[in-house]
Amino acid sequence: MPISDRVAAAKRVDELLRQIISTGGFRLKYRITAHGPSQTNGMENPEIRVELAGPESGLVISRNAELLRAFEHIAAKSLRLEPEEHDKVSFDCNNYKSLRLQELKMASNVAAEKVRKSGQPYEFAPMNSRERRLLHLAMKEYSDLRSESSGEGPHRAVVVYPKEYRGGPVQPRVSSSPFGRRR
Repeated sequence: MPISDRVAAAKRVDELLRQIISTGGFRLKYRITAHGPSQTNGMENPEIRVELAGPESGLVISRNAELLRAFEHIAAKSLRLEPEEHDKVSFDCNNYKSLRLQELKMASNVAAEKVRKSGQPYEFAPMNSRERRLLHLAMKEYSDLRSESSGEGPHRAVVVYPKEYRGGPVQPRVSSSPFGRRR
């Protein structure tokens, strides 16, 4: 379901960001744009897009863009979007997401070649739901392969299989560290 009033939603995100940036003491600027829903190749095409920039951009995209994703999550919650609608709001900083999308497309090409050569499944490192979705979409172009998500919570990862693979499912790698695996 599209956001019914994108202008009001953009104003709400603006108010939220003003408060977060002011209270947090962040040295950041932002630009909010609102677009109508449109059909693309399934890649990210949000109705509300926020571009962040400024001296503390590095902080926003450090640690796999945790802070960027947190801003995005808080904005989606403030707009009362259901989890499956969170992709209607997208935050980016220094083109992080488009660069990450390129990385994921290249990684899907490498995984496809490895699976084709070995005939064995290939497991990606755990990643967030949006990145897993992007990988699944990228893998759709390979008619001889299929992809599935495996694992739970922060250990959820994409696994690529030959289309006719008959072996058992790949069990997700779990770190023996009590703090989990960092990438």
